Amino acid sequence: MDVQRPLAVVTPTLDGDVLAVFAQADTTYTTGQLHRMLPRFSEDGIRKVLGRLSKQGVVTSERAGNTYLYSFNRDHLAAGPILELAQLRVTLLSRIEERLATWRPPPVYAAVFGSMARGTATTSSDVDLLLVRPDGVADDEWDAQVAALASAISKWTGNDARPIEFTVSDTVARREERIFTEVLATGLTVHGERAWLQRQIVAK
Repeated sequence: MDVQRPLAVVTPTLDGDVLAVFAQADTTYTTGQLHRMLPRFSEDGIRKVLGRLSKQGVVTSERAGNTYLYSFNRDHLAAGPILELAQLRVTLLSRIEERLATWRPPPVYAAVFGSMARGTATTSSDVDLLLVRPDGVADDEWDAQVAALASAISKWTGNDARPIEFTVSDTVARREERIFTEVLATGLTVHGERAWLQRQIVAK
């Protein structure tokens, strides 16, 4: 999935991009404001989209002087599905959290990082996942859980999952690796406590 264009999963047109902007905040926009948020598209194209969406009732318009203010109609029957599509990344993170909570044993710490965490992932991006497992866990038991989660993530998103695994001991011994700095800077925790990871990589 394309996190920057979440509605492209059902419509690759500008209509989806405009709706994604509306779904992010309960506010009004002028055509010019939407154009500044979607600069790769023309202002005239955005105006035409607003006309189509207004006819469908999913967007409402109100005249204000010489311009029009447009807002998302959250009472529309289609509003719920649109809002869910606009929040695909949030839904993905929640599903990963829920799945990790069922693991036996669970990871000591886990985080999504890379482009998915930064909100720049496209359909060709991997879903990067840091997993820190407890020391002494049997490989086959742990590997089965990791494989099942990676498969589920790929089915949920259409993107390849890329789990990167460390034991607790590995995390301490290899604390200078770049991945830990990246996770602490931009990663999104999906299990455990971020403070735990920070303590492990601080030089003793």
